Amino acid sequence: MRKKINKIKIRGYKSIKDQTVEMKNLNVLIGSNGIGKTNFVSVFDLLKSLYRGNLQEFVLKNRGANKLLYMGAKNTDMIVLEVEVDDEGKKRVYEDELLFVQDSLVVNYSGITFWQEHNVLSISTESKKELPNQYMDEGMHYFGDDLQAFHFHDTTMTSKMKMSQSVSDNRCLRSDGSNIAAYLYFLQKVHPKHFARIEAMVRSVSPFFEGFALQPNRLNTDIISLEWKQKGCEDYFDAYQLSDGTLRFICLVTLLMQPEPPAIIIIDEPEIGLHPQAINRLASIIKRTALKSQIVICTQSNYLVDNFAPEDVLVADRQNNATTFRRLGSEELNAWLEEYSLGEIWEMNIIGGQPS
Repeated sequence: MRKKINKIKIRGYKSIKDQTVEMKNLNVLIGSNGIGKTNFVSVFDLLKSLYRGNLQEFVLKNRGANKLLYMGAKNTDMIVLEVEVDDEGKKRVYEDELLFVQDSLVVNYSGITFWQEHNVLSISTESKKELPNQYMDEGMHYFGDDLQAFHFHDTTMTSKMKMSQSVSDNRCLRSDGSNIAAYLYFLQKVHPKHFARIEAMVRSVSPFFEGFALQPNRLNTDIISLEWKQKGCEDYFDAYQLSDGTLRFICLVTLLMQPEPPAIIIIDEPEIGLHPQAINRLASIIKRTALKSQIVICTQSNYLVDNFAPEDVLVADRQNNATTFRRLGSEELNAWLEEYSLGEIWEMNIIGGQPS
C-alpha cells in the first residue's frame, strides 16, 4: 500500500472533544444522524485547507471559528490535530495547533516528526527553515493531492455531472463528479481495459444500460457530455435520462476502479439512491480498492455494513455531550453473528451508534 494514516488525534474540533482514532485500510464509519460522523470526515477537509494555505477560507465556509470549536469559543480556545502517516514504511507525525483569535483560527504551532536512517528528527514552526523542502512538499502533497473526499450527492437538474464539460478536464476525477464525462473519455482512450471493467460493472446493476457513447461535441470539440446507449434502442441518451442512483453508481465505480485511485479516499454515504444489489456490488469494489488505497466511508446503510467484517467498522456515538469513536472486534460479536448479520446487530442497537 502507498501512503496511509495510522492514527489521528483530534481535540477541540466541533463535537469531538478529545479522541484518538486508529485507522486501518478500510474504515466504515456508522452512527445515527447528528452524532458527529460528518465532523470526523470534515477534519480531513481542514487538514487539506491547512496544508494548502487556505485555512481562513475554510473558516469562512464554516461560518466562523466559533462554529469549529468544541462547545464554542467560551469552552474551547484551540483545535489540536496529530496525524501519524506511514509512507511505505517511512513514518511521519504531523502536529498542528490552531488558536482562536477574533473569530478566526491562527496557526499557534505546526510540527513534523520524521524518521530517517534510524534517527528521529523533529521540526516545528519556530525552526521551519531548517526543514528540507522535500519534507514540506511531501506534507503538502499528502494532505492535498493524495487525500480526497468525494460527495456525489447532487443529481438535480443543475448538477454539474449532467452538464457539458471540458474535454481536457481529465487530470483526476473531481470530488463532486463534475468532470465524469471527460474523465471516462480519458480512461476510454488511455486505459481501455479499466474503462471496459467500469462499463461492465454499471451494466451489471443497470440491465437497460448497454454502454457509454463518449465523444467530444461534433460542433465544439472542446466539450463533452455523459452519453450512453440503451439496450434494444438506436437512440443516444444523456445524463439527464439516468436515474439518480445510476448516475451516482457510475461516479463511484469510476472513482474506485480507475488505474491509480487516490491514496486516501473518503466517501460520504455512497449508498444513497442505490438498490441493495448495487450496494452489494459497490461493497465488493470497495474491499478490492482498499488493498491499495485507504478508504473511509460514512454510511447509514445496514445493507452496506452487512458486507464488511466487524474490524472494518468504526462506531460513532455520544458520551457526555461529545462524539466518541470505537472500532468493533469479531470476538465481542461472535455469538451474535451466529444468528444475525452485522447490519442487523447495528439495527438492534447491540453495538451502539443508534439514537438513544
